[in-house]
Amino acid sequence: MQTNFICLPNFISVEASNFCNLQCPECPTGKKQLSSSDCSTIDIIMYKTLIDELKGTLMHVILYFQGEPFLHTQLNELIQYAHEARIYTSTSTNAQFLTNERAKKIVYSGLDKLIVSIDGSTQEVYEMYRIGGNLYKAIEGIKRIVAWKKELKSATPLVEIQFLVLKTNEHQMKEMKQLVKNLGADRLTFKTAQLSNFENGNNLLPVQKLYARYKKGKDGKFHIKGGQPNRCWRLWSGAVVNVQGEVLPCCFDKASEFSFGNIQDSSFTSCWHSEKASDFRGNILQNRKQFDMCRNCTSH
Repeated sequence: MQTNFICLPNFISVEASNFCNLQCPECPTGKKQLSSSDCSTIDIIMYKTLIDELKGTLMHVILYFQGEPFLHTQLNELIQYAHEARIYTSTSTNAQFLTNERAKKIVYSGLDKLIVSIDGSTQEVYEMYRIGGNLYKAIEGIKRIVAWKKELKSATPLVEIQFLVLKTNEHQMKEMKQLVKNLGADRLTFKTAQLSNFENGNNLLPVQKLYARYKKGKDGKFHIKGGQPNRCWRLWSGAVVNVQGEVLPCCFDKASEFSFGNIQDSSFTSCWHSEKASDFRGNILQNRKQFDMCRNCTSH
């Protein structure tokens, strides 16, 4: 008996919102570099149609791309819809909007993992990168999530605090460990920073080499660690859908330059298997370095 098999991604990132309340210096959204027209959020009907199409094979929905997800007023509904389809859900936030009511709704929604970006244990250091952010608000938001998990006897969401290691904050890594413990969060992750201009060095590049994404080569220039072979597992395992419905190859296509198609015009499957998608994957296998967006990527 013959079976028709169509390869589809096992995870997708869905852009809940394409704008943000902060002005982080290495973020294209924060720096207002992206040319996307108006500030917008993903249409919930379009999103549900996407989930309905992929729920048979999809394992993980990441509700995050360029903007702050909690600026979508129906974020908890987006999460719940995927959760009810038995799909693992996660999102990432600066936690400036985690009011008591929203924290309760997020725990109720069934969210599996919540990543909160906190890049400093004091306001002075925190706001050097999270420009416009309030550390106290972020901490209180985390406390509310932890409290509602206890109140509702919920094991989820797993609360992961993510600390972007920079030259300006690396001296506070020890303090961050204690802060996370005090908050009752589940995990602390020290993340290497993706820097837009790194070849000649960067003022944000940390001194601790373990937490630097780049190293200086014999030519005196900085290069990404580990090299970049002509392959990338992400192109066959995942995709990004932005607020306009464009299907993108990965989260490094921040300006949506390499769209495979739009789910408002055709199915996700058609976009995923389009000629544009096939050509892009083939070009990566031939010469990955021809794409500027790949210069900062550590995936192999």
